[in-house]
Amino acid sequence: MSVVSTITVTVPATTANLGPGFDCIGAALKLYNEFKFTRLEEGGLTIHVTGSEAERVQTDESNLLYQAFVKFYQHIEQTPPTVKIEIKLGVPLARGLGSSATAIVGGLVAANQLEGTPMSQLQVMELAIAMEGHPDNVVPALLGGCRLAATSGTAWEICDVPWHKDVVPVVAIPNFELSTSEARGVLPTEVSRADAIFNTAHLGLLLRGLETGNGQWLKTALQDRLHQPYRKALIPGYDALNIAAVSAGAYGMVISGAGPTLLALADKLHSEAVEAAMLAAWQEEGITAEVRSLSLDTQGAKSF
Repeated sequence: MSVVSTITVTVPATTANLGPGFDCIGAALKLYNEFKFTRLEEGGLTIHVTGSEAERVQTDESNLLYQAFVKFYQHIEQTPPTVKIEIKLGVPLARGLGSSATAIVGGLVAANQLEGTPMSQLQVMELAIAMEGHPDNVVPALLGGCRLAATSGTAWEICDVPWHKDVVPVVAIPNFELSTSEARGVLPTEVSRADAIFNTAHLGLLLRGLETGNGQWLKTALQDRLHQPYRKALIPGYDALNIAAVSAGAYGMVISGAGPTLLALADKLHSEAVEAAMLAAWQEEGITAEVRSLSLDTQGAKSF
């Protein structure tokens, strides 16, 4: 293993849950954060951030990217080097697009590369899941594509979920935030057997719908009873956007991650109309938002 002095890591945004796939499924999107780490021979930690929300990112040891970096060295029982970190933000913060996952994955991958990759990708993934607490964002951020994660209790099994080329993710990103802790706080601690069965069936149908591009399957599959009925009250205009998206040709709309970003799935023929309809619906609610069609990132975290 040979150490290096500088490494740059790009990590994609993610959209998780996808309706019925609560805490177990996520997809990487072509929207990125970039992290550059440079070893310093002297001095202390320096963090420089650029991007539209740069002023909101911590630039001391509490920075999540740096915490992940340090976590790697704790795991291999070594002292972390002093570094200069340069962050280029492309993923909105606290919007349900996996910004924290990009930081966790970015810090771990950068440390592993700086030290000559003493840990395998699987080991890095497991450490990322342990830091995040669940796999749905960090796994696609690391590996790319759409991924389903399941555990036997001792190890993770990661399944690549085929995503049909005609299924377009349309994200509506509002100018307000929703913390993951707040979104989790509204969820019930227990659910009925009927709701568990409902979500199990709909997740199975979602996997087949994504693979085949079958629009009728996707319209049914995106329904959920575990988290969205409780969380949608935290997102002003949710019902209006749902009606607007479906009326414009979307298969359906779900909350991206913990929200407040909303994700519609549509075919290529209708994606632009869905964008316009969702933007107009939020404007009518007095909310400024960015709405755009994206595509899947299939490579995950990249370092150079």
